[in-house]
Amino acid sequence: MAGTSFAALPTSLFVLTLLAATAAPAAGETKETHLRVFWHDVVSGGPNVSTVAQVAQGPASNASATGFGSVMVIDDPLTEGPNLTSTLLGRAQGTYVSAGKDSLSLMMAMNFVFVDGAYNGSSLAIVGANPAERRVREMAVVGGTGAFRFARGYCEARTRWFNATTGDATVEYNLYVRHD
Repeated sequence: MAGTSFAALPTSLFVLTLLAATAAPAAGETKETHLRVFWHDVVSGGPNVSTVAQVAQGPASNASATGFGSVMVIDDPLTEGPNLTSTLLGRAQGTYVSAGKDSLSLMMAMNFVFVDGAYNGSSLAIVGANPAERRVREMAVVGGTGAFRFARGYCEARTRWFNATTGDATVEYNLYVRHD
C-alpha cells in the first residue's frame, strides 16, 4: 500500500487507517501524577488585589447565612507553598456557586492552569461539590490539556487558613491524576 493515496483506498480501510493512527496508547502507558498546590482565594483588598468577583446572586443571597445563590468568578493564585508569596505555579480560573441552602457548600468548576515548572502550559479541569464545612473535600478531575491530555482522577481539598471577616482563604489541593 506504499505510495497509495488515501483517495484510492476503500472507505472502510481509510477509516481503519485513521483509527489506527489515533488509537489510544497501549495498556501500561498511562501515567499517574500527584500534585500538591495551594489555592489562594483573595476576596479582600479591592479591585486591584482581589482574585474573586461576584457576578450574580439570588434574591435571598444577602439574607442567607451561606450566601445561597451567589456566583463567583475566580482567578486565584496556585502556589508551591502555603504562603501567598511562595513560588507561583499557576492560576485557578473558573467559577464557584454557593449551592448549599442550609450549609456552606460550593459547586466548583475551575481549571488549574500551570504557568511554571514541568507542567507550564498544561491545565487540569476540576468539577464537583465542595462542602466547605468538611475537613477534607473530594472533587473530580475531569480532563486536562498539554501534559495532562485525557486526564481523570480526583483531588482532595483541605482548608489551611480562613479569615471569616474578609472571606480570604488558603486551601491545600492534592491532585491524583491519571493521564496519557
